[in-house]
Amino acid sequence: MEAMLPTEAMMRAAVITGAGRMEVRQAPLPEPKAGEVRIRLEGCGVCASNLGPWSGPDWMTFPTENGGLGHEGWGWIDAVGPGVDDLQPGDRVAALSYHAYAEYDVAAADAVVKLPDSLAGQPFPGEPLGCAMNIFERSGVEEGQTVAIVGLGFLGALLTQLCVDAGATVIGISRRPFALEVGRRAGAQTTLAWNDSGAVLDEVRSLTDRALCDVVIEAVGKQSSLDLASELTGERGRLVIAGYHQDGPRQVNMQMWNWRGLDVINAHERDPAVYVSGIRKAVYAVASGRIDPGRLLTHRFDLSELGEALNATRDRPDGFLKAVVVL
Repeated sequence: MEAMLPTEAMMRAAVITGAGRMEVRQAPLPEPKAGEVRIRLEGCGVCASNLGPWSGPDWMTFPTENGGLGHEGWGWIDAVGPGVDDLQPGDRVAALSYHAYAEYDVAAADAVVKLPDSLAGQPFPGEPLGCAMNIFERSGVEEGQTVAIVGLGFLGALLTQLCVDAGATVIGISRRPFALEVGRRAGAQTTLAWNDSGAVLDEVRSLTDRALCDVVIEAVGKQSSLDLASELTGERGRLVIAGYHQDGPRQVNMQMWNWRGLDVINAHERDPAVYVSGIRKAVYAVASGRIDPGRLLTHRFDLSELGEALNATRDRPDGFLKAVVVL
């Protein structure tokens, strides 16, 4: 194994110690095993999926592992394990790893994607960018279609960029004025303030000559957003569930789904190979200018401020879209 640091070296790692509580601890550097690499992290995106554990549900065990919950990291390889030939110390990469709220993490070599020199200095939370690419691919959006995107957060804004690039007419929908402006900057031809679901439905009917939308992407993860997205999907349209519904069961209007003959796509992936494929596509999309995530990363926090980053992700203050922890 090649290494730039001694095995006894230590690192800082965030640990969630209870509901709404975290601290930074000193921890031993992880050592890459066969087929793995160690990454000196530049940063890690903060994911809304962390909010369930952060709230302290009964099923959660505290404290978390060192760096636990962090899975959107990028940085520089600093050591490789046996059997790794195509990656080496000094490569800048995005990785699918699971303890990235720390200064270092290890990842399987086949879960690591090299970043080109053209992206030098740019934050690159690979997992959510890859997620956006995979959702877009499963959405089947085509030129000339009308697409509604319910929720204009980080994911919704990226999907807006991708749908516009594909030649679709995009209707962006959000409760937050700031997010509506983000949607406009991302290229949405129409943005609608979601204060009343009935009023939004009436607006979309008017915009589409009552045909409603060919594709609707729900990117919030709430019962109300699923209800609205369902209503906006036209006959034989495609309802794409991109939001992470982490708070339990949902009810659907199955009579309406039946009557309209909807295709319903749950666009979440769990196969690591599919995740990594999406990250590779995201690297190309960002490098080519097809998507621009930079301005969507609105808030940066130190590792010691992870709790504040999680609270901001939960509370979504004005001007907030997505947080990253920088190291």
